[in-house]
Amino acid sequence: MKTANVRQLRHAFGDVMDWITEGQQVEIIKKGKVIALLSPPPKPTAPQKFKLPDFAARRKRIFGDRVLPGNIVAEERESYEW
Repeated sequence: MKTANVRQLRHAFGDVMDWITEGQQVEIIKKGKVIALLSPPPKPTAPQKFKLPDFAARRKRIFGDRVLPGNIVAEERESYEW
């Protein structure tokens, strides 16, 4: 772990940035006390694969094996003669 004082951080921020880019943590010191800790971000993880819910299983769990009537509007249209 590297250390840098506030003056070095102001005047040579590029050097401190290089340390962080290399993967090192840097303690920032002011008047002999650590006031901050700079570290590189965590490595990105692979995004989780999105899984669609099983709608057929959910419908069966809610309604069981009952047969529901079809599209009522379509059935009414069939009964009318245009």
